Amino acid sequence: MIYDLIIIGGGPAGIAAGIYGARKKIKTLLLTDKFGGQSIMASEIQNFIGFKAISGVKLSQRLEEHLRSQENVEIKTGIKVLNIEKKACLPIGKEKNFIVKTENGESFESKTVLLATGKRYRHLKAINEDKFEGKGIFYCSICDAPLMKNKNVAVVGGGNSGLAAVNDLLPYATKIFLLEYSKELKADQILIDKAKTAGVKIITSAEIKEIVGDVFVNGIKYQDRILNEIKELSVSGVFVEVGYEPNNEIIKNLVSLNNKNEIIIDAQTQKTSLEGIWAAGDATDVLYNQINVAIGDAIKAVLNIYDYLKSVN
Repeated sequence: MIYDLIIIGGGPAGIAAGIYGARKKIKTLLLTDKFGGQSIMASEIQNFIGFKAISGVKLSQRLEEHLRSQENVEIKTGIKVLNIEKKACLPIGKEKNFIVKTENGESFESKTVLLATGKRYRHLKAINEDKFEGKGIFYCSICDAPLMKNKNVAVVGGGNSGLAAVNDLLPYATKIFLLEYSKELKADQILIDKAKTAGVKIITSAEIKEIVGDVFVNGIKYQDRILNEIKELSVSGVFVEVGYEPNNEIIKNLVSLNNKNEIIIDAQTQKTSLEGIWAAGDATDVLYNQINVAIGDAIKAVLNIYDYLKSVN
């Protein structure tokens, strides 16, 4: 079977694209490891249009239900895409379709591809970080904050995500340390004030060097970048909130990326540098990483794909 459109990604952008692909009666296949994207980690979303407040989990469920109610889209979950290739054909230079290959050995052919692969948590690259993942190193405060009841904990990252993690931990942790690489925190001042009022110990100019522990984390070593000294904190958990990096490994040899490995797109159409491939959401060089923006860009992409398909068919 040859699809008109393959969508890769199950976050808000991918789901929106699937709904619009179905509405335009484009023969659409959506491939995703799981639904939700980054938004599923949010305890409460207050800026999604149409809801005063909604949890990330509930929003994801609502979006998925909407997608599955459509008749003209095929959905495959539990799928990790390995790579995307231009279909080889003769004469050379006449290749139009794409072959999407998955880790389980399946291949799917499509006339167009929409990338909605999003971003993933960035790691510290500190000594022993990998060793203690799930054993005191965490990347989701909503999921794992209750594990820190009556314990000391460190949050690494002074942006809004770091301060959100602090807020999630306040009902549980005995003591919270907030460490930031720069000289100043980057979060909104209202969040910083709340953390200070709650007694959070803020440490700036700190570079994480090593996670300490036996079976589980029991400490963290950081370099004081002003005094050039190595210092250690006794903590039972470390929540990493140092940003995200795009999931663009599967496409890096096909389309142009910027110096952040984000897909460079045409802002009017969401086209990438390669004809037949579009992208939307946080995996792109879009200025604002917002759910509403990602959904709008995905819809824009599908409308442009629809026009493209009409022109080449």
